[in-house]
Amino acid sequence: MWKVVWATLLLLATVCAQRGYAKETKGAPKVGHVSVVIVGGTGDLAKKYLWQGFFHLYANQLSVERCALVKEQFLKLAGYWQLKTSEDYQALGNHLTEQLTQEGLVEAGRLFYLSVPAFAYADIAERINNSCRPTDGAWLRVVLEKPFGHDFSSAQLLSTQLGTSLKDEEMYRIDHYLGKQVVSKILPFRRENSKHLDPIWNKHHIERVEIVLKETLDARGRIPFYDQYGVIRDVIQNHLTEVMTLLTMGLPANMSDVKEVLRNKLKIFSALQHLDRNCATIGQYQNYNLEVQEELNKTKEYYSLTPTFAGIMVHIDIAQYEKMPIILTSGKMLDERLGYARILFKNDIFCVQSHNSVHCKPKQIVFYFGHGTLQYPAILVSKNLFKPDLMDTEWKEVTEHKDVSVLGMPISDYYVLTPTVQREAYAELILHIFQGRKDSFISTENLLASWGFWTPLLHGLAKTSPRLYPGGADNGNMLDFKLLGREVTFANEAVIMITQDHMGGSGARSFQVMQGKYRSAEMVSAWPEELIVRLAGDLQAAAEKAVREGGRFHLALSGGSSPLALFQRLAHHHYSFPWRDTHVWMVDERCVPLTELDSNFRTLHDHLLQHVKMPYFNIHPMPVQMNQRLCVEEDSGAMLYERDINQLVNASSFHFVLLGVGYDGHTASLFPGSKLDAHGDSLVALTESPAKPHQCMSLTLRAINQAQKVGVLVMGKSKHELVTQLSRVKDNPNKWPITGIRPTSGRLVWYIDYDALLG
Repeated sequence: MWKVVWATLLLLATVCAQRGYAKETKGAPKVGHVSVVIVGGTGDLAKKYLWQGFFHLYANQLSVERCALVKEQFLKLAGYWQLKTSEDYQALGNHLTEQLTQEGLVEAGRLFYLSVPAFAYADIAERINNSCRPTDGAWLRVVLEKPFGHDFSSAQLLSTQLGTSLKDEEMYRIDHYLGKQVVSKILPFRRENSKHLDPIWNKHHIERVEIVLKETLDARGRIPFYDQYGVIRDVIQNHLTEVMTLLTMGLPANMSDVKEVLRNKLKIFSALQHLDRNCATIGQYQNYNLEVQEELNKTKEYYSLTPTFAGIMVHIDIAQYEKMPIILTSGKMLDERLGYARILFKNDIFCVQSHNSVHCKPKQIVFYFGHGTLQYPAILVSKNLFKPDLMDTEWKEVTEHKDVSVLGMPISDYYVLTPTVQREAYAELILHIFQGRKDSFISTENLLASWGFWTPLLHGLAKTSPRLYPGGADNGNMLDFKLLGREVTFANEAVIMITQDHMGGSGARSFQVMQGKYRSAEMVSAWPEELIVRLAGDLQAAAEKAVREGGRFHLALSGGSSPLALFQRLAHHHYSFPWRDTHVWMVDERCVPLTELDSNFRTLHDHLLQHVKMPYFNIHPMPVQMNQRLCVEEDSGAMLYERDINQLVNASSFHFVLLGVGYDGHTASLFPGSKLDAHGDSLVALTESPAKPHQCMSLTLRAINQAQKVGVLVMGKSKHELVTQLSRVKDNPNKWPITGIRPTSGRLVWYIDYDALLG
């Protein structure tokens, strides 16, 4: 018997629990009545999925009747109830108890589905606990929708708050991906095909694992939620991570043993290697910031750093999967709607002629969640791998195919399995809730383990500027990324050539790399990551040109924190850089031993030189320590360095000098008020810094201005005021030493990131 009460916030129903539900929780009656309360019964989720899911549950009990009649009966049972205050919940609890008594019903349980924002969970759970618990012997099940927190701390706090009102077995944290038929088939498929998979399910045979969710829609209408969470929290921390654990966890001896499944999942979480910002690339579609300004009523100066795209590489530190990359990627405004998990195996066959032979094509298993070119859920096994076994009647093999390709291979090159009857994920999970099955839901331990893994990366990316992309097919290869060891970087540099006049208004974030003018010199500007990529590329181009024309490349590098990202980029990404033909010189050095952390050379060595192969005699530290003392005029260290430059550098003209600029306008170790004219024709001089250690050695303006190219790198919001001020001042090297950089016959290029340029 059903009775449903309609409300703005609630669906109330009484359901007859059938004997067919063989997997009821222990102690619950197999025949009885279940009261169903959907808190938020008129929201989007309820309209799209929950009403339909409960209707399917009801209709399956009455399958002999006509659909129209079943629908009519179901709607008659719908009722209205308002739940806003503690008194409302008290009245609801009294109503449920009175209904049971009046109709002589035996209660099986009560189900509360919280289709409301997560901040309301704790209060609602407390009111359910105080006023709406079922009669003795009946169960209580409370269903919670994501997000379950924002990071580890908030998830832990929410779990603690819920735990004061509900037992863990009463909470059903729903991840609708676990209700997808293909996802729920991963473990059974691995078990059914273990004779084929066990020998190859490891790092020796798997090249990589890819778990992908692509969306074509934007975030409009969800901005208040989405801008707080972003793509990693929205789908990667939960949906894609759950798929990853199902693919990599040890197979449980008993698939229906919830505790054993959880133990095996937790083993994977405990073995995941720590993620830092170098393990991820992030992007944001171009119109997102405008949508944020509109929906959150922000000014045009407001810029959101929330990523709408992410590509992340994960490693599992156990022998079976050691060094095997697992790629998790998702994004909005991409070229197609598609979700899949692919296990790409190594192919040990080399085809000399028959490249179209099935044996020459990729060996892979694809768990295809739906949409895309195939349009239906399926498990695909390439025919050069093995023919999968079918162990139950709920799945069938597809033998007749449309002319489509899946991940670069014709569908005819796969064995294809698909569900006999396709079922919607929420309908599946609602059935599992009624059956008391918890194997498709997220436990507290599972939740906290996932957040514990993802939180450090989320905090590390919090202030990182995402790469902008236009959306849809126009993205081209802009979001392609490559794997380099444990690092992930974008594979291509997106360059849009515009002038400074295009900087005005909200369009300032609508480009990746901008070229214009600053202080009458060339300027390149971009978000920090793209700027470093561009500068490193310019350095390599200059090096290759110099080596090609003269056999040597002379590079002078300055100290400070700004070039650290550049050093790391050169060390780990520019393997073809002509280091053997490169001479590295110092622009300036503090008067400290070269082994101390304050030494510019020590920083250069630790972040660049020790990672590249170059002759030691091509490395030229400044001789600040001589005769067991530091920067003593009589030791003539500056003169010795100048002599080396004159002897080794053609016309004493470096090919490339890289500078920074301090907040006071100093560059190299040339400081305001230090009478730079006194250096005369010298190339190297001892100088005085206003900060400790006070003594320094530095190239002079003459040495720098003789270079063929001088780059000035300026990064960070803290430099915005300086950049603005320098754009207005006239050349005055004694007050602003950086304004004395005017190459005699070479080029000056300012490399300024958007944070410094736009503030």
